[in-house]
Amino acid sequence: MEKNPKKILLIDDSALMRRVMSDIINHIDGFTVAYLAADGEEGYAYLSKHSDIDVVMTDIDMPKMDGLALIRKAKERGLSSPFIVFSAREDSYAVFTALDLGAIEFIKKPEHIFQNDVQKYAEKIKKALCMAVEVKERTQNKLETVCTRETEKTVITRKQRKQKHGKKLVALVCSTGGPRALQSVIPKLPKNLAAPVVLVQHMPEGFTKTLAMRLNEQSEVSVQEAAEGDVLQNGHVYIARGGTHLALHETAKGCEVFFDDRPPIGGLKPCGNVMLSSLSHVSYDEIICVILTGMGADGTKGTQELAKYKSIYVIAQDEASSIVYGMPKAIRDAGLCDCVCDLQQIAEEITKKVGV
Repeated sequence: MEKNPKKILLIDDSALMRRVMSDIINHIDGFTVAYLAADGEEGYAYLSKHSDIDVVMTDIDMPKMDGLALIRKAKERGLSSPFIVFSAREDSYAVFTALDLGAIEFIKKPEHIFQNDVQKYAEKIKKALCMAVEVKERTQNKLETVCTRETEKTVITRKQRKQKHGKKLVALVCSTGGPRALQSVIPKLPKNLAAPVVLVQHMPEGFTKTLAMRLNEQSEVSVQEAAEGDVLQNGHVYIARGGTHLALHETAKGCEVFFDDRPPIGGLKPCGNVMLSSLSHVSYDEIICVILTGMGADGTKGTQELAKYKSIYVIAQDEASSIVYGMPKAIRDAGLCDCVCDLQQIAEEITKKVGV
């Protein structure tokens, strides 16, 4: 174990689950369960007292104070430790509420306490913990540099970028922090947007439908979880279904959604690279690629492939407004960006580019 492991506050009303999760976390290099709590009230007391807590992992359903109430109270009091929520039930409404409140990730509790694939489960927890630590460090850096932050967009001129007029399509990819980021983009798009939007948000099956419903309630554009056979229409947003790769091809009806059921790519299904690569041979003249917050580099390879066949315009979220500056950084470092924007400017940039 590292000399100074990151300290975790683990909250669950089940003593057995606290023991099981502690055993898993304590075997992950760089992390240790430093504090244990049986409910949200006890967890909040620890948060208020100890400033060395790096990440909070909390159950959602607990007596006295549940996980959602805990996150609300912690955010109201300005307690900065990032939250990861976990639950035995896949309640998409509760999970989205947690994400809206600022939770970094959701992890389903193991179905079997002594499951055979414990190593795979541990890798999932490690990935979430690493993201949470990155978020905390970035938050601290933002607080230190808030007075010097620039919010103006950066326009980058790529060499030999072809300009075309005609049908346009928006392809958006996001991951960690995406559900919250999307609420600052999709509801700001005009109802008569002169392009359809296809969207990959890294999420497991069962949650993307709730994401689509929530965004649809908030937006002028029509938002739906994509179904196989959907024909793209302007002013409509099609979200890739969790657990399924979204791709597109041309049929007699138009540009149509189909599901590519290959295995996860880099642990991702849906994968943005699959969607972007599939756009190489559709009838749209220009693809506006939008890469938002997320860990890793999904979207870069697909955009590189797409650029061989199509005129593209690439918008990336800037570092200051990204929860995790992985995916936007990767596409910028690859020299593919035309515009780097603060999150609040993304919708305006999309609308300006495609028109109404």
